[in-house]
Parts: sequence; structure tokens; C-alpha cells
Amino acid sequence: MNQNLDRAPGGTVGGQGDAKTTLFNQREPLRQPRTTPPFSDNSTPPNDAGVEGDSKRQQQNSSANSFASSQERSDVDSLVKSSDLSAAAPEFFPPGFNQYEEPAAYDESEEYEGELNLASMVTDFLNHLSFSPGSFESDIEYMTSVLNSYVTTEELLQSLVELIYEQSTTVQNFAYTGARLCNHLSKHLTANFRQLLLRRCQKEYEQRDAAVRGDAATQKKFHSYVLFLGELYLHLEIKGPKGPPTRAKILLNALKDLMNSLFSNPMDLNLICAVKLLKLTGSVLDDTWKQSGQSHMEKLIQRIETIVLDATCSRDVRQMLLKLVELRSSDWGRVCASLSASNATPDNDPNYFMNEPTFYTEDGTPFTAADPEYAEKYQAILEQQDYFYDFDGENGNDCDEYDFDDEMEPEIEEAFEHFCLESEGKRQH
Repeated sequence: MNQNLDRAPGGTVGGQGDAKTTLFNQREPLRQPRTTPPFSDNSTPPNDAGVEGDSKRQQQNSSANSFASSQERSDVDSLVKSSDLSAAAPEFFPPGFNQYEEPAAYDESEEYEGELNLASMVTDFLNHLSFSPGSFESDIEYMTSVLNSYVTTEELLQSLVELIYEQSTTVQNFAYTGARLCNHLSKHLTANFRQLLLRRCQKEYEQRDAAVRGDAATQKKFHSYVLFLGELYLHLEIKGPKGPPTRAKILLNALKDLMNSLFSNPMDLNLICAVKLLKLTGSVLDDTWKQSGQSHMEKLIQRIETIVLDATCSRDVRQMLLKLVELRSSDWGRVCASLSASNATPDNDPNYFMNEPTFYTEDGTPFTAADPEYAEKYQAILEQQDYFYDFDGENGNDCDEYDFDDEMEPEIEEAFEHFCLESEGKRQH
């Protein structure tokens, strides 16, 4: 056994050592470490014949691998020489693929290219305002200066008007921002911007009678236009030779005609659009018509009352119309500034009870100070509070002196016992 332990790997010792040597030699030879320098021709590992045999086998395997590698390289070279492919061939694109081309530099002499650049720039800016309307004040000055350098022809100005109009009438909740943008550009861009904008709005105005009777898509587009025109009337300012800026009178007349068209076809969608428009512009329209001695608002309210009585609109739309009539009767919800807090009464101030708290009776009925039975109901609540105050004490902690009966009713006791038995059975399982 000591001989076997002292024998070097791969060496030969007689007897059983020969069998073990054969077993070790059947394994695949180990590769020499790369950090170990190869042996010279005249040098051999000391006293290790087995290692010499392993080195011969490794050299034979290396020669075989070199031969296979050279054979593969020759096959690849022959394939390359016989191929028709070339590194200088043009880039391949599958059929129907649109190859991207770098946009050329802006040239004012090429009108079409300038229009494309303007459309891309304005669209990005409008989308930015749609997602960040609060950045209007900080970005509008820079955008105006850029537009003044780009918009140099009537065609480009018309494209700008069309982009803003489409964004304001198709993107939800952009009508307010679009109207502000139109007002700013009409003052700082060119004098023709407002004229082209009003001319674009006139196209939809002339088709109002057909639009209120069109399909759902046509009505939706028309209603968006109506609300944008209402925002435009509130924000578009026209400077006169003297005095402060005024609103566009042409838009005032257009809004009146649009509401008459909506009420002439009292469908639910048309009536909802008219209600939204009057909530938005009703107070301004009413004041303007009163100053000029016109009774257009009274006529509109009369038409609404007639529709509530005669039209076959839904119950929800009828409630919206009634709320609108009530809103107008309260001067559109505005508080009269001439009345001080000491002189205000429920008779002369419609918002007298606006900030009053709401109470609830025992059965859950709400009531406020405007309720005729307010005093009686409120006194009942006070008496009830006094009762609990006397019963519970000042802090509600003096209930120990009262002896409450802790016995449960028979039905409750039976149900409790049944619950306890079921819980015990579940724990055992």
C-alpha cells in the first residue's frame, strides 16, 4: 500500500500498479497550462514516462485540430470567391418599406418644405400645451418669435390657422387654451391672422342647420365648434382707436344664431351643447344684450321653457334645462356687490344660505336654514343633544354609575351559541 501511495501519477509499479496505470491512461490527457512554457526538444519531464505519453497524444490532437481549422478556412475562401455578393452593393430594403431620409435644411425658397416644417413645429407645440396648459405664459413669447420668422406667406399663415382650429375643435378641453392662443397671435403675429381665423369659423357657421340634423359624428364635431366659438368670444379682444379692447360683435351674433339652431332641433345632444354654451357665456351675453336694450336672452329662456313642457327630451336633459333657468333667475350665480353682509336677507340675496351648514333629522332628512321648519327641527336636535349630555356626562365617561342589563335576548343568545360551536368545530378540523 505504501508503494501505491509513493507512486507518481502515470508511473509503473509492478503487480496491481500496472492495472491502475492502464486505467489512468484511458482518461483523456489534460491540456498543459498556458502559463507553462513548452519543453524543448532535448528536455523531458524528469522521471515521468506517463506524462511523455500524454504530451504525444496532445500533439496529435493539436495537429488534427489545426488540419480541421485549415480545411474550414479553405472552404470559406472558396465560398467567398464563388459568391455574387459584394460589400459595395446598395443596402437592401424589403418591398413596401419606407426608407427614412434625413430632413433637408430649411430653405425659404421651397414653400412646400417650409410648410412641412411649420406643421411639425406647430403640432408639437400644440400637443405640449395640451399636456401642460400651465406652461402657456412661459412658452408663448418664444413660440411667437419663432412663428414670426417662419410664417412669411399667406399660405403658411392659412396652414397655421387650420392647425390651431383643428386642435381646438378635436382635442378635448383644448378650446380654452386654443382661444387664448388665438387672442395672443392676433395681437403679436400679423393683422391677417384674426381675419383668416374668423373666415375659417364662418365655414362651419354656414353649415349649422345641416349639422344639427346630421349623424352623431357630424353633431359631435359641430358641438365642439360651438363651444370653441364661445371661448373665442370670451377671450378674443379687438383693440379700437379709443377706449379699452372690446369683444368681436360678429361672434356675439353668431352665438345667438347657433343657439337658435340648436333649440330648433331639440335632441338631447343639441340641448346639452346649448346648456354648456349658456353656462359658459350666459352672463356675458345677458349683460351685453341688456346694455344694448335687446331681449335675446329672454327669448332664449322662453324657448327653453317651451322645450321643457313640449319636447320629448330625456328626464336628465329636462333637469339640466330647469337648472339653467334657475341659474339665470339668480343672475347666473353672481353675488350682488351693492349689498353688504349686514343688509343681505333671504329675499334680496339668492346666495344668502349658500354657506349655511346642513343638518339631518332622526330619519336622515337633510335641512338647512332655508327650510321653513328649520327652527323646529333645529330645536329638536338641541334637545336631543341635551338629553345625551345629561345621560353621558360632560365627557361621555360617566356611564359607570348606571346599571345596564347585560342579558341577551333569546334569539341573539341562541345565534351566539351556534356561532361558538361552529368556530370550535373548525378549529378541531
